Amino acid sequence: MTTATALHLVCPHCHAINRLPATRLGEAPNCGQCHQPLLHGQPVALNVDNAERHLTRNDIPVVVDFWAPWCGPCQMMGPAFAQAAAAMPQLRFAKIDTQTETTLGQRFNIRSIPTLILFVNGREVQRQAGAMDAANIQRWVNAGLQKG
Repeated sequence: MTTATALHLVCPHCHAINRLPATRLGEAPNCGQCHQPLLHGQPVALNVDNAERHLTRNDIPVVVDFWAPWCGPCQMMGPAFAQAAAAMPQLRFAKIDTQTETTLGQRFNIRSIPTLILFVNGREVQRQAGAMDAANIQRWVNAGLQKG
């Protein structure tokens, strides 16, 4: 996370870019445009139209689950990913359906699913292929934040 006095957060609902003081991050801030919570602790569905904005304009880390609806391990990990998102609401958790969003799957060189990628300040810090439970997802994210 940036140490600047102001942070940019992309709204998970309307995708507007919000600028707010870093000190307000813990105060459950709302979007200035749609007035919905900016940090709601739920995974956000990304697509080719909004992924770039979320990955490069958020000043908070973004954890992305690349998955597909036909993938058994992806389906098993879905609830665990949502639990990790709820436990770490100060981060942005997102999902990209590689069946629908083939361009994004190719762009990020996804070879197996599920694959998690941690982005910090718009850059990939680490990736992990294979399903994990919520506790392991949180450990993996925290380890990546130490690197990034």
